[in-house]
This record gives sequence, structure tokens and C-alpha cells, in this order.
Amino acid sequence: MWLIGARGSVATTAIVGLLALREGVIAPTGCVTELPDLRSAPLPGWDEIVVGGHDISATGLPKAAEHLVSAGLLPARVIGAVGGGLGAVEDELRTGYATGDPGTQAAAVERLSGDIEDFAQRNRLRRVVVVNLASTERPWPDRPEHHDPGALDAALSSGDPVLPPSGVAARAAIRAGCPYVEFTPSMGIDHPALRELADRAGVPYAGRDGKTGETLLRTALAPVFIERGLNVRSWAGTNLLGGGDGATLADPETAASKLESKSRGLAALLGGEVEAPLHIDHVADLGQTKVAWDHVRAEGFLGAPVTLQLSWSGYDSALAAPLVLDLVRLMALAHHAGRRGPLVDLACFFKDPFGEVEHRFDHQVRRLHAWVRAIEEER
Repeated sequence: MWLIGARGSVATTAIVGLLALREGVIAPTGCVTELPDLRSAPLPGWDEIVVGGHDISATGLPKAAEHLVSAGLLPARVIGAVGGGLGAVEDELRTGYATGDPGTQAAAVERLSGDIEDFAQRNRLRRVVVVNLASTERPWPDRPEHHDPGALDAALSSGDPVLPPSGVAARAAIRAGCPYVEFTPSMGIDHPALRELADRAGVPYAGRDGKTGETLLRTALAPVFIERGLNVRSWAGTNLLGGGDGATLADPETAASKLESKSRGLAALLGGEVEAPLHIDHVADLGQTKVAWDHVRAEGFLGAPVTLQLSWSGYDSALAAPLVLDLVRLMALAHHAGRRGPLVDLACFFKDPFGEVEHRFDHQVRRLHAWVRAIEEER
């Protein structure tokens, strides 16, 4: 498991959770791959997953974990049980890439991919799954002249930035032959040339933007109105975020990609004519907590109004971390089974899944189970 943004809140929570699962000090609550229908699949065990990653932050992983204990997210008893393991993971972390770093992006791709390859060789790993958990980026302008893989690689050797950091990380993963997961709303591998390069390299990839809270509820509840023939007139949403993620999304340009990915599923389910305002507010006092409020108004028989109001609150990193572990196991399974290209069968994990037009959560889950069964039958 190679994490981009390895010292961030979600990555730190996932790493602590993995180490705690190995030690048997926590239950795999929230891990989809531990549910009865998937538990029999040939997935890597918790003790078979080695962790490394890139980050531009200088804060060490043990210190990042201490901050999350202070925020109430991580239990102190768990940190006490896995402290030695955190130090070992910290030794496997390397400096990431940021726009503006000296040198060409081609050189950055070579350095990043070299870090991953060295990690795999030193630890004698069969495969490495790369997961982007870095902060959400501002939308990146499309450059059609770089859609051809050759043109893109040539441009990366110029002095100008051609890809955002997530795109550079994705190119490095492809070069290293690694499955790639885009867990953020950032561009990552969602670029015509990068997708073609991944297909050529036989690399599976999945994304985009992990579905952990409000959007999860929306894709589960919207079909209720659809299947009962109730006409949804409006569906308004408000998100309150603290922590680093909230601070990042306080920038309107950065928030734009997040809002787009959160809105697309509901629009696909209900149609674009439904009034659906959505916004994100940064509330520093919330710390690691995420709060979401939705107000839904629909029209029933004889025009009778139907209203649904719901709220959702939780530690965002604790909701996301088990999904990260699930995706690493499932991507390893896919790579071992020879799958390549966009894994639409993993759509249930994402707000804005690559190549997927079905947003009903129950349909997505059934597709995941059928996909796992098909791989099992191939053995």
C-alpha cells in the first residue's frame, strides 16, 4: 500500500487501523471486505500489506497520529499498541512532489516511480497499490495537445508544469506498473493520455472521490423516491468541515471539483432539472468532524408535499480509512486476476466513479459482489 499524502489524516488513520488489525486490538468494523459475502475472496491478509508512501509534509507519522489522538479521532490505547509499527512505516515514507519543485515533471515522475520500485524490491512485494489521499487540488486546465501519450511525456520534459501533482503521481504509478486509486476529487489518472498509458501497461485503476457520508446517503435514499414515483422538486445540502480538509476546501476554486463530484450522482439519479444547491463551509471548531445536512422536498399523490430532513455527522477520516484498506485489497485482487483499465465494478466506493453510469448504491453493491464471485470462479 503506497499512499500519496501518507502523513495526512485519512492516511494516518488507515495506517493506524491496518497496524491495529494486525495486532488484533480492533475489529474490522467498516471494512466491506470483511463482510460475509466477500470474506472468502482471495484477498491479501492484513499482515501481508506493507505500507510506504509520499508526502510533502515534514510532520512525522507518529506526530500526525498524536494530533489525531488529541482531536478525539484515534484512541490512545490503539496508538500505544502500534507505536513501534508507526515508526517502521515512517521509515518507508519519501518526499512527494509539489507544483513549483525544481526540475522537470519528467524527472519528478522518474524519482517518484523509483521510490515505489525500490520499496517493492526491498520488501519483496508481489505488487504495490498506489492510493492518492493528498489534499484536493484546484481544477486543472485541459490541454488537448497533450492527450496523446507521446505528446504528454514530451511535455513533461519541458520546464513548465503540464500535470497537477496528482497527475504526476499517477504517471509515476503507471511507470512503476502499479494499480492506482484516485480517492480524491483531483484529476489523478483521469486524463486521456494517462488512461491510455495505463491500458498499455495493463494497470487497473479506480476512482474518483471516496463516498463516505452525505453522497453515500443520497445514492441510497434517492432511489426510494424514484421507485415510489414521488417527484423530487428540490434537494439542498450543506456540509460543515473542520481540520485540514475543511481549510483546503474553504478556497472556492479548490472546492469546485469537490462540489462537482458530490453533485453528479444526484443529478444522474433525479435529472438535472431538480433544484439541488450544495455548498461547503469551513468551521475550524469542528476539528476532524464532518457534518452534513440535507433538505429534500418532493411531490406526492394529489400534489401532497413530502419532506425529508436528514443529518450526518462523524469523523471523516474514520469513515474513509476502512474503504482505503478495502480498495487496496480489491485492487490487489484485480491486478492478480489480470484486470486492467477502469474498474467500474468498484463504483460503490466513489462519488464520481470512472466509466460508471449507474449511481444507485444497491445496484453498485450487487455489481461488486458479482465481480468478486466471477474472479473466484476463475481460480
